[in-house]
Amino acid sequence: MKFQPTEIAGAWLVEIEPIEDERGFFARAWCQKEFDAHGIEPSLAQANLAFTRRRGTLRGLHFQAVPWQEAKFVRCVRGAAYVVAVDLRSDSPTYMSWAGVELTADNRRALYVPTGCAQGYQTLRDDTEMFYQMSQCYVPGMARGVRYDDPAFNIEWPLTPTVISEADRNWPAYRSEELTTTSKSS
Repeated sequence: MKFQPTEIAGAWLVEIEPIEDERGFFARAWCQKEFDAHGIEPSLAQANLAFTRRRGTLRGLHFQAVPWQEAKFVRCVRGAAYVVAVDLRSDSPTYMSWAGVELTADNRRALYVPTGCAQGYQTLRDDTEMFYQMSQCYVPGMARGVRYDDPAFNIEWPLTPTVISEADRNWPAYRSEELTTTSKSS
């Protein structure tokens, strides 16, 4: 596996290293030993699939409140998505910065998003499916979010959003003191 740092401290773009032959290829998609070597939270508590029908759909920006903060390992297994991580850790050197990467079923890349960061994505193709590995189980009462279009972050989404859930449209503007007190379902 190849680990490439992103603009967010502790967030990594991870690429597989396929071993190919006449049958196709084989590659590790997750390895606890390599995650440990890069200082990445290797524990897995839950895995999720998200299917999105329409190109331009925007999901996020989501995270869970303390003590249920979660690291995420996100991969696109069908279609394509622009995946964003936003650093909400006030003690981080990249606080309030964001990083965006294109993940596709064809490039087989993944994004590791550390705890304390919000994450979301916009689909670039119809019928896109995302696979998430999480370090914590989902706790509905701890679900939090910040607005995808918050001027505090100025995220440059590749497309004009076409579909956004009511919950995601109504997350509050960023204010660090509210991150542990505002709750909505994802």
